[in-house]
Amino acid sequence: MNEPVGEGTEHPSGAVRADVIELDQSSSAARYESNRPTPGADDADGKAGRFWSWRRIPAAVVAAVLLGAAALLLYDVVAVRADHPAMYWRRWLAGQLATQPLNNTWVLVGTGVAAVVGLWLLLLALTPGLREVLPMRRGPARVRAGLDREAAALILRDRALEVSGVQSVRVRVRRAKVRVRAVSHFRELDDVRADLDTALGVGIGELGLVRPPALSVHVRRPKKKG
Repeated sequence: MNEPVGEGTEHPSGAVRADVIELDQSSSAARYESNRPTPGADDADGKAGRFWSWRRIPAAVVAAVLLGAAALLLYDVVAVRADHPAMYWRRWLAGQLATQPLNNTWVLVGTGVAAVVGLWLLLLALTPGLREVLPMRRGPARVRAGLDREAAALILRDRALEVSGVQSVRVRVRRAKVRVRAVSHFRELDDVRADLDTALGVGIGELGLVRPPALSVHVRRPKKKG
């Protein structure tokens, strides 16, 4: 996903909630790493998985190919039953299968391609997809909702830009971790990092995600020109 950079709109920071992520300080003097889950993330809603993709394009392609192949084969079988000769492609394929050895290069390539396509179709069928959508906790109405990762990054970026001393910031939201890279042109880096840690911890908690990601914050000075 894109890493948004720039000024953001103002959002109320809100009060610190009980589900704010607790953070551990790493070895870097301007970096925080958090690997502790947010309290409440292991409740009943935490068992909800990702959203499943409709996969319309792969399903349509597979259905069209199978329908065409089945119709063509059925037509040829009916024609042979009616005392008509089989189609050329069927006679040619039968001859090739009868004469070509199994270790032939084209036979191996064809079987390899068929195996790869089959594994790809199985992977599409058994995995949910929609990796860009983060599942959210269900409210009293039990409505299932999701938040796009890019939208979550924009929300957290705007929250980070409200911190005093932050000149620019890049936010990358993954399923398991939020990585923040900020540039501070004044104030001590440790102070800016601590304020970012608090503001983004609150922001992640307010996203209402089923599995709140860990937080990684890195703050540096702007590069000197020339």
